[in-house]
Amino acid sequence: MHFLTPQHFSDYELIDSGDFEKLERWGTYITSRPEPQAVWSKNLSQQEWNKMMHVKFVPKNSSSGTWKKVKEMPDRWNVEYGLEGSGSSSGSGSKGHTERSRSAQTLNFRLALTSFKHVGLFPEQAVNWDFIYSSVKKLKTPQPRVLNLFAYTGAASLAAKAAGADITHLDSIKQVVTWARENMELSNLDNIRWVVEDAVTFVKRELKRGKKYHGIILDPPAFGHGPNGENWKLEDQINDLLKMVAQLLEEEEKFLVLNTYSLGFSSLIIENMMNDIFKTKTEKQIGEIYLQSRTNQKLPLGVFGRF
Repeated sequence: MHFLTPQHFSDYELIDSGDFEKLERWGTYITSRPEPQAVWSKNLSQQEWNKMMHVKFVPKNSSSGTWKKVKEMPDRWNVEYGLEGSGSSSGSGSKGHTERSRSAQTLNFRLALTSFKHVGLFPEQAVNWDFIYSSVKKLKTPQPRVLNLFAYTGAASLAAKAAGADITHLDSIKQVVTWARENMELSNLDNIRWVVEDAVTFVKRELKRGKKYHGIILDPPAFGHGPNGENWKLEDQINDLLKMVAQLLEEEEKFLVLNTYSLGFSSLIIENMMNDIFKTKTEKQIGEIYLQSRTNQKLPLGVFGRF
């Protein structure tokens, strides 16, 4: 099993976690918000948290709430991430070379205080952005076709596009796709295909069309709804979806990234499905993704499988 955490995300930091909360730095602003996995005690005192934070999320119910600002900060701001292999992740080379590489391979994201406690980015997924970027770069096919399902605000789509992919980005929420388009423009990228649709419906149609992709990315939620009220429940549908996804992949040059975040969803479940469905010569990586806090905690944030 592999245990992965981002190593070079300078615009993000998990400062502390515990008592079902997490304290995070996004650029220059610090947020406090709920975290169901943080069942342990905080390492820092509540007074230290209060002194550092700019804003705290106050839940109204299980799915929404409001942000309470305790220091001045904007409702929207930007952060950036240098993909692995660009200047921001390596100290080698001349300064001029580093700056050129950095400007070519830096992703930019708009963050916002949403009523769903999210700010528009899942920073632990940086380990998959790097994997996607390097996987596309390794493919011999010019402009390999990549499909990103449950694509949210588009970080994985941007990583694939930055590496030269012909990328299709799909999410069921129109406002989220609009947000992803803003991130594309902020990152000086273009020509991403945007699709607002239910993921299962789209995959079935692509199969009928005989479409093939060199890379497929899936980061499905535990549960959700399509634009026409379609129901999604991870444990009920993920196995069938993966079987269809396997038929969409090219035979030779291909890669796949599957990430799931659902309480109690084991990496052994991912391993069993991946071994059963995907017959590939390359080694599969199965494991957990986590964030390492400044106070030396490891916060688990999902299980993954990829090859």
